[in-house]
Amino acid sequence: MERSADWIDQARGDLQHAQNDLQDGFYDWACFSAQQAADKAVKAVLKRYRMEAWGHSIVDLLNALPTQIAVPEELHDMAMELDKGYISTRYPDALPSGSPRARYSQREAERFIRYAQAIVQFCEGLLA
Repeated sequence: MERSADWIDQARGDLQHAQNDLQDGFYDWACFSAQQAADKAVKAVLKRYRMEAWGHSIVDLLNALPTQIAVPEELHDMAMELDKGYISTRYPDALPSGSPRARYSQREAERFIRYAQAIVQFCEGLLA
């Protein structure tokens, strides 16, 4: 069964979750939810093409897209930054010191959300 619609729907929900976390001051979780939104959006495209979608590296997932899909370099750069938020946003021992709650800022969360929005929109265009 082809379930790309479910994956992109969940990506949109994760993006909304990120925006809610930003509004409530949970910047670490806003960053993680943004990363998850982009991750699931790219997986939605892979699912549409009936390709395997393993892992959580958005860069790797973008690189796994069919060769006929031209991914803008800017999206790769955004994905690289989003990938850095997959673990360090959640685990206190992923950073040299301090909990993730104390190590992510409003500005970072806003940037992560902007990047995730761009990737989700790109993927929505591919699924349209």
